Amino acid sequence: MGKKVAIILAGCGVYDGSEVHESSAVMVHLSREGAQVEFYAPDIDQMHVVHHIKGQPTEEKRNVLAESARIARGNVKDLAMMKAKELDALIIPGGFGVAKNLCTWAVDGKNCTVSKHVEDTIKAFHSAKKPIGLCCISPVLAAKILPGCEVTVGHDTECQTWPYAKTAEALEDLGCTHVNKEVSEVHVDVKNKLVTTSAFMCNAPVHEIYDGIGKMVREVLKLA
Repeated sequence: MGKKVAIILAGCGVYDGSEVHESSAVMVHLSREGAQVEFYAPDIDQMHVVHHIKGQPTEEKRNVLAESARIARGNVKDLAMMKAKELDALIIPGGFGVAKNLCTWAVDGKNCTVSKHVEDTIKAFHSAKKPIGLCCISPVLAAKILPGCEVTVGHDTECQTWPYAKTAEALEDLGCTHVNKEVSEVHVDVKNKLVTTSAFMCNAPVHEIYDGIGKMVREVLKLA
């Protein structure tokens, strides 16, 4: 029986939800490794809905759980229902939805607040010494919740697109250690069982992002 891994989604679409390619890469690599996957998302309204061609917010309202079902092919549960004791690991793909719907990083940066259910989930896995995989902007969640942890979002001289500008510096300000890594690499914080990789935080071809996420998935499963 493969490891049971929870994936937290934040909607559907890079500008207002989970990054679709990152989410898909996580799913494919977990499948290849024989893991069982359970999808979760908070049952809340999105911060806003972005027109993905224009890159501008609209007046439309959408629900994070319902939008996440687009990626999970309908098989997604309310995050409030998650029981960490029944799972072996947790992975959170990136996308602006992490910084908008799972926390307020997009607006408040290092002074952000994290959704209660997201914070409770990360703390539950951490206290149970179960591994957590984070890519793209999602390492900010660990940095905010687990002071002193080690993460990567790529390089501290890159990622100058809002809300990613100066992310590495902000993580250091939160008391964490940022480790510079290439897109194809991961950083493993053995003490905290955190595995992070930069994904679309770096300007790289999608196949390199896919490969980096694959390394993250494999390291998470090793720690599980």
